[in-house]
Amino acid sequence: MPIDPIAQKMLDDAKASGRPNAHLLPVPVARENFENTFGALAKPDIHRVVDVEIPTRDGVGVPGRLYLPAEQAADLPLVVYYHGGGWLLGSIDSHDVATRLLANASGAAVLSVGYRRGPESRFPTAVNDAVDALNWAVSADSGLGVDTGRVAVAGDSAGGNLAAAVALHVRDSIRRGDGGPQLRHQLLVYPVTTTDLARGMDPAYDGVMLERDELQWHQDNYLADPSAAADPLVNMLDAELAGLPDATVILAECDPIRPQGELYAKALAAAGVAVETHETPGMVHGFFGLDEVFPTAGGAMTFAGERLAAALATGAHR
Repeated sequence: MPIDPIAQKMLDDAKASGRPNAHLLPVPVARENFENTFGALAKPDIHRVVDVEIPTRDGVGVPGRLYLPAEQAADLPLVVYYHGGGWLLGSIDSHDVATRLLANASGAAVLSVGYRRGPESRFPTAVNDAVDALNWAVSADSGLGVDTGRVAVAGDSAGGNLAAAVALHVRDSIRRGDGGPQLRHQLLVYPVTTTDLARGMDPAYDGVMLERDELQWHQDNYLADPSAAADPLVNMLDAELAGLPDATVILAECDPIRPQGELYAKALAAAGVAVETHETPGMVHGFFGLDEVFPTAGGAMTFAGERLAAALATGAHR
């Protein structure tokens, strides 16, 4: 199927503008461009939004934003969300629309986490922040007031990588007897699951929203040294996956890193993890939550919301 015509026009306009791709710009400029792109979107109505500060093991607070789709917070399950942007770009602000929509679609409270990014803070800082945010959210200290007995993790792109890493960490922590929240689900939206671009990238879509050199740039700015690329909390495609919570994988047909989500879904299933995928035909990387831009994007959000709602329902099994 050809690329969605609206996405194709965006690609054509970007090429005609002559503006360099993100990886050819200084990081602050690339970040500003990223924020401006998403900042123009209309914010969907939601019952309440609360900004919080999340403590980390380093004594540094990172920003968080809690989205409550209904008045009775104590009746709401919790989804801890990690934004995309290649571990380098993005923020709780850039993903404000997507997280509002996800809270409304799932009926769950969504806590969006502003983890520290590269190159200022390299791996494993973002993973540690992601884990610390989950542990804080389910603790009495957080005061979030939601049902912390029904919890899931979610994220898109590099944030999907972090959500998968958190699920691995929690499973291992429980296995060691160190305890941890019993995650009911992991929602992974076009997730990064490997640093091996030879198998994790479809060359037919190189340059469609993402370029191979750009993907390498993100990795180079995230990893402290090349050896970290093999760490299972980065390269979970080669990790031992048995015992992980059920998963939903959202894909875009014309996404150059679509193979990473496809391969991970297959690996999860092979390890005995229940997983369902949803692929939007003709769609491109970054579409999730952009219902205002792409009329066909809403189906993926609805599917994600329904999967989370079922997994987080009172009495539902993990």
